[in-house]
Amino acid sequence: MLLAEANQTFEVTFILLGFSEFPDLQVPLFLVFLTIYTVTAVRNLSMILINRINPKLHTPMYFFLSHLSFIDFWYSTTVTPKLLKNLVMEDRTISFTGCITQFFLACIFVVAETFMLAVMSYDWFVAVCHPLLYTVIMSQKLCASLVAGTYTWGIVYSLTLTYFVLALSFCGSNVISNFVCEHSAIVSLSCSEPSVSQMLCFIITIFDEVSSLFIILSTYISIFVTVVKMSSTGGCQKTFSTCTSHLTAITIFHGTVLFLYCVPNSKNSCLIVKVGSVFYTVVISMLNPLIYSLRNKDVKESFRKLINHPKLFC
Repeated sequence: MLLAEANQTFEVTFILLGFSEFPDLQVPLFLVFLTIYTVTAVRNLSMILINRINPKLHTPMYFFLSHLSFIDFWYSTTVTPKLLKNLVMEDRTISFTGCITQFFLACIFVVAETFMLAVMSYDWFVAVCHPLLYTVIMSQKLCASLVAGTYTWGIVYSLTLTYFVLALSFCGSNVISNFVCEHSAIVSLSCSEPSVSQMLCFIITIFDEVSSLFIILSTYISIFVTVVKMSSTGGCQKTFSTCTSHLTAITIFHGTVLFLYCVPNSKNSCLIVKVGSVFYTVVISMLNPLIYSLRNKDVKESFRKLINHPKLFC
């Protein structure tokens, strides 16, 4: 009986409605998302490339930034291609395996990004508050451990949620009103009791948000106090400039997460959830490299060299 139930679940095919209620906007939306994905891929891959080949960028800050770009690229790649396909094809189905795979990978990258931003704030805290000990504290071993820790927790988080989703059975409605396979949409279609999976998702998500925001807020309070005490005006401006770019990325990312979780569960909020999901899964991955490169001379110079003299980099 359990085997038959499992076979029935794996034979389920979901339908991602996406933005199908706007038939006249399918082509314009396709072009918009294609442009966003192209910029995301080019910018993030370029950030990884210039970090590898430019000796000036072989520092902990750019090491973490290259991993943030790696996460953003693959996070966007997990979601956007299927979104683009559904905008131009009438067949919007996705297999149960494909849906679970997309959910599993998206969980890994979103959790990894959550703590990568916290790690980057800690790195900046050490650079500002303990500059003389920076190279000692932010050793190569510590940097590698911090990055490995973010990926490891992302995998543990994703495996845990995926396990409890797979424990559910699906035999009824198979229509997902969103364009991505996310937890609440999947468990809402289950014909078994999803309360354990929902509660677990809520508890772990709250833990991630509270712990990462605690690290970020505590480090930036210390940075602010240290900067205020600085006697050098130029040093203050440079520090505030870097902090501004980092805080912008943090505000956009966590603000969108909190916004999505605070949206009332009603029919009127369906479109708002979709727009928020677009921003959360597609747009932020494009904005991060733009935010970090706009105020950074070394990154902008490396980008110009990469564009104008690609053979020099090769």
